[in-house]
Amino acid sequence: MLLTEDERRTLEQWARRPKTAQRVALRARIVLACADGLTNRAVATRVPASANCVCKWRERFRVRRLPGLTDEPRPGAPRKATDDQIVDVITRTLEGPPAQATQWTTRGLADVAGLSKTTIARIWQTFGLQSHRLDTFKLSADPQFVEKVRDIVGLYFFPPDRAIVLSMDEKS
Repeated sequence: MLLTEDERRTLEQWARRPKTAQRVALRARIVLACADGLTNRAVATRVPASANCVCKWRERFRVRRLPGLTDEPRPGAPRKATDDQIVDVITRTLEGPPAQATQWTTRGLADVAGLSKTTIARIWQTFGLQSHRLDTFKLSADPQFVEKVRDIVGLYFFPPDRAIVLSMDEKS
């Protein structure tokens, strides 16, 4: 198998670069070993991969060159949610809960966004969103809040002698 200088350079970058997907790096190492004149079995031993795997990627590279090493589209129905709908779901989730609720639910957001609850759940999972967890600190509306904070922090910095401090958290 003969490689051009550009192909060899690209394959070596794919094989070495830590950010390359491991499956692509493996395919690049297979093609580079094949270009060194090794048989499928010898490449399979060096890489390590099965001889069938080596044969498959050698042939794909021979027919389609570098684009042949990327994954082909998977079978199944294409997604129905558009990029704008996904952005809308993410924005609504991050902007806070709907009126009259403490958090978004998959059903509630699905009704508003016009998507299925499964699609909402997949979007949340893909982007690591959890509508019940907030990353912001909520300041209390209690008029004595500052005095209470000073008392509590004071207990931590200057605890009384021979005393036990018990703390209870309010459940939301």
